[in-house]
Amino acid sequence: MTYEEIKSSTKDFLVPADIARVLGCSAYNINLQVKEDKQNGINSFPFPTILIRSRVKIPRIAFIRCMEGTKEEQENGNG
Repeated sequence: MTYEEIKSSTKDFLVPADIARVLGCSAYNINLQVKEDKQNGINSFPFPTILIRSRVKIPRIAFIRCMEGTKEEQENGNG
């Protein structure tokens, strides 16, 4: 998906294949990193990731906020 397609989507959650093109990496590598992060109790991404069994999900709105640099503003109630 392109970033514009992500923004106009109505999906609540994205999958690595949806964001791979925007991030400039492969969906496979996103999957691997999320799984490794969850095993180690960390999150290497600047947006939340969810691992359900072997499925990786990314909240669409949180991803958009991160890409637009509005995450901190939203969390602090300034946006």
